[in-house]
Amino acid sequence: MKIGIAGAGLLGRLLAFRLRAAGHEVHVFDPAAHAEARGAAGWTAAGMLSPIAELECADEAVFHMGLRSLELWPQVLAQLPLPVEFDTRGSLLVAHRGDAGTARGIVDLLLRKAPATHAPQLLTPAALRELEPAVQGPPHAWLLPCEGRIHSVQAMHALAAGAGGTQWHWGTPVAAVEPGVLRTAGGDLRFDVAFDVRGTGARPQLPVRGVRGEIFWLHAPGVALQRAVRLLHPRHRVYLVPRADDIVVVGASEIESEDRSPVSLRSTVELLTAAHSVVPELAEARIVHSESNLRPALPDNLPHLEVADGLVRINGLFRHGWLIAPALVEQALSGVLA
Repeated sequence: MKIGIAGAGLLGRLLAFRLRAAGHEVHVFDPAAHAEARGAAGWTAAGMLSPIAELECADEAVFHMGLRSLELWPQVLAQLPLPVEFDTRGSLLVAHRGDAGTARGIVDLLLRKAPATHAPQLLTPAALRELEPAVQGPPHAWLLPCEGRIHSVQAMHALAAGAGGTQWHWGTPVAAVEPGVLRTAGGDLRFDVAFDVRGTGARPQLPVRGVRGEIFWLHAPGVALQRAVRLLHPRHRVYLVPRADDIVVVGASEIESEDRSPVSLRSTVELLTAAHSVVPELAEARIVHSESNLRPALPDNLPHLEVADGLVRINGLFRHGWLIAPALVEQALSGVLA
């Protein structure tokens, strides 16, 4: 088939990779200037694969898609021409003494919603030190088994490189997507199937909004952090995610705003203070990069998959993009390629 994809973010690249592997002619259209232009939300994400932790705000469908994606990611990465850092040794929830009540309420919620095989496991201080010696501040900790992390920037590069033969149309925004049609400034382009994965660019065809997120990259030589760590706090969930080359990604902000300006002073102070309170060794880390972007979200903050004759729409991945994208793409293609 001749396939048209509107959007070259995470979903667009996964779709191109899968569809090219199946032998289809694939055209991808995006307003970005080139494959490395960091416009899509997938570039900014920390890459946490946390189906259990996300049960705090997501439903069981997201949880099960997350588990399925954890099975699919190794299969995808094994076929890519570039290396991608990927780890599934679990993640940690931690809390300071004064926030024990808030933490217990969140953990109790996860215990009610998660199956016993995926329940948070209470860690003693000694067990925490054995798992993550760099985590020194919080006295309360839980291990979330089977969770993981993926290097989102490496994966964005590798997916584009792995979709060999795809025809990329950069600098070409799509104004609307209809069955078998992508509408561009240069006219209507016709395909056997049109995929709409434009994120916030899908307005007004979908009631999608942008939710601002902000992250920092810290260069922290000698800080031996192995797992993603979430600090449970009454106002936000600050996360620390280790990456190759002594990088620790810190983030948490979830702001109902479509402002794409640089990271705010408030976020800088709050997030980095919280990160230092979890891993004191970060005191001498250097801030080497900060970034803000917009997560595409629908009114219910849940993902939307629509499959019709000649048309597939996927949107509203919110903060679950890297967690559920492979499973959503699998579901979408099962209806198209059947």
